[in-house]
Amino acid sequence: MSSINELHPPIAQSKLLKGKVPQVTSLFWVFKVLTTGLGEAASDAVMRSFGTVAAAVAGVGLLAALFVQFACSRYRPAVYWSAVVLVAVFGTMAADIPASLGAPLWATSTVYLLIAAIVFALWFRREGTLSFSSVTTRSREGFYWAAVLATFALGTAVGDLIADVWGWGNLASGLVFCALIAVPAVAVRVIGLNAVAGFWTAYVLTRPLGASFADWMSVPHGHGGLGLGAPLVAVLWALPVVCLVGYLSVADLRQRSDGPASTAEQGVQLDERATSR
Repeated sequence: MSSINELHPPIAQSKLLKGKVPQVTSLFWVFKVLTTGLGEAASDAVMRSFGTVAAAVAGVGLLAALFVQFACSRYRPAVYWSAVVLVAVFGTMAADIPASLGAPLWATSTVYLLIAAIVFALWFRREGTLSFSSVTTRSREGFYWAAVLATFALGTAVGDLIADVWGWGNLASGLVFCALIAVPAVAVRVIGLNAVAGFWTAYVLTRPLGASFADWMSVPHGHGGLGLGAPLVAVLWALPVVCLVGYLSVADLRQRSDGPASTAEQGVQLDERATSR
């Protein structure tokens, strides 16, 4: 594996932080999809009950979670994934509120696509990399979370566009995104797609994937769903998220007590292949 200086040659060692993001494994992707479904259901549940007040509260909660995340000197599972959940909730609201005010979903999708593209362009221009495993400075951490929020909002808008406006329905949309999310991984291995591009493509697709299945579970039978309702679905998706956070937190504590480098410091498998090219 490349040393940290080789991964970040322009940056002085003293300016580097310990890894602030988790290792990308199968568990990472499972966790990511779970947070998207939870964010969709939780957002729907609180928005229907409290309206824009819920968005304001979620925004404050997100700022608080990001403050704690930035204050940490290393990846801490409970802090990181709590921030991701709140990004999922607020990102859903950021896409749903304009639609509720009459903005067409194709326009919302286009706007968030442009925002995401601008964030990535500024990130690359400033840092020279979009690598997930390179989030080891305050600047890169800021760009990273801006990209996460933009891609969550983008994925929400695109998912709603396909399911509702195009008329595919939530279950069919979810199955389509199950197939689409495998495309970046195959492209990286078969045709040599840049691993960083593959990672972010898959990252965007996790949002409509999880949200489509959460909506399918929530909506009434008459609309092709299971009719469980958003509050119950939010609880059902929250349970595995809480269990996984607990598992990762215990594993992190054990790893720290044993002395080896943290999971994040060991590198991100998908990104590492890109940095080694």
